[in-house]
Amino acid sequence: MRIDLSGLRTGPAQVWGALRLVPLLRDEPVESLRLHGVAYEGAWRSQVKLTNTTSYYSYVPHGFVADWNPESGDGAQSAAYGTQIVDKSTTVRGMPMPVHRRMAQKLGKRRVRFLPLHLAMEGYLALHFDGPPVAWREWSDRFVQHGLSPRSEASYNGAAVPGLRDALRVFEIHEGQSGVLVYAADALAAAFVVPHPDDYRELHPTLVLDMYGELVYQYALMMPAVRDFHTRLEDDTIISLADLRAAARAQSRSWAEFHDTVMANALLSHDYTAERAYQMGDFDLVRFRPAFKPGDENHIGEAITDGAGRIAYLKTFRLSEAQIRRGYLLELLASNGWRLSAAAASIGTTAEDLRGRIRAAGFEMMLREKAK
Repeated sequence: MRIDLSGLRTGPAQVWGALRLVPLLRDEPVESLRLHGVAYEGAWRSQVKLTNTTSYYSYVPHGFVADWNPESGDGAQSAAYGTQIVDKSTTVRGMPMPVHRRMAQKLGKRRVRFLPLHLAMEGYLALHFDGPPVAWREWSDRFVQHGLSPRSEASYNGAAVPGLRDALRVFEIHEGQSGVLVYAADALAAAFVVPHPDDYRELHPTLVLDMYGELVYQYALMMPAVRDFHTRLEDDTIISLADLRAAARAQSRSWAEFHDTVMANALLSHDYTAERAYQMGDFDLVRFRPAFKPGDENHIGEAITDGAGRIAYLKTFRLSEAQIRRGYLLELLASNGWRLSAAAASIGTTAEDLRGRIRAAGFEMMLREKAK
């Protein structure tokens, strides 16, 4: 899939330290799909039961509830759904652990609850999770029998990203704003898009609850403040208010074109492998992953697309270089039938060198101690 942001246009950016927030505006909201938030108490360690034998553990502070075709009447109570957080009559002893069923759970005829970003992260963690289908001598007995279980990745809560909480509090929400692109030191950190401006106003504060990658945290912490983009209009060509208005509009178009073709190019121009998680009438809830190219900008994410593939909802997570290498190695090995020698030959290196890369990526448990 490609990320198609048709129907969204770039608004004027706002800067706070090393952070730049670029609003995405809709002239026509997606009226047939709405999103609402639901908060979870005791979310510092939550369990999501994926199957009877596999669970996902993470900090899950909130979920999103999607209603499609809300004018049909089935979604009339959806706005109040987020207020029904927890049953206070239940006495909890010790430290509670919220347990969720599935990443996407049906709640009604036209309503589904899903866990934002965790849907995408679980797809990344599950990448070739079962390991090799053949017990090649290169691989350890544990890996052959249990796959990559357990597998974990680290991320930063948005509250820990320097300046993000203040930026979200101070920055103006524009008329028609239905999304935002978050940059740290002008490196794209995250994209967030919703169907309707009212949804964005409700969900804007949840950006500080999201998880962000290592690069985003380091750039926001260590990099100097980014420069705002200032425009100078040619005085000799402006002789009326109409000329001034036309020049301002031209500069706005120029900024939007520069942003879309340069700053956001790596997100919008790449092909992604998509997996449908839930069908929602005319919409599909999907999660996607990149081709895992080391040295490039790589994002995983989730989206709700319409029948034409246009984005109604989008949330992305920028992978660190180490996470990209892990995804790359798993894809490389799987595409070569988990034969170490064949995988090494396909990239022009030796099996021993590839073994070293596997160890450096943190996958040493995959390898047999004394492989022949």
